[in-house]
Amino acid sequence: MDQHMYKVIELVGVSSESWEKAAATVVEAAAKHLKDLRIGEVTQMDMQIADGKVVAYRVKVKVSFKYHPEIHGNLA
Repeated sequence: MDQHMYKVIELVGVSSESWEKAAATVVEAAAKHLKDLRIGEVTQMDMQIADGKVVAYRVKVKVSFKYHPEIHGNLA
C-alpha cells in the first residue's frame, strides 16, 4: 500500500443562517483551491450578537488534504 501524507489547516466559515452553513462555506471554498480534501473537523463554534440577536454563526474547521510534494514543495 502506498504511503501518504496529509496537511491540516484551520479555516473560519461564517453564515447568517446556521453553523452548518458556515461549515459548508469552508468546505466549498477550500475545495476550489485544494486538491484531495479528506476530513473536516469543527473545532469551535461561536456567534456574533447585535442588539440581542444572533447576526452571524462562525465555525473554525480543521481541513485536511493530501500532500502532493510536486505541488506544495518539499517540507525541508
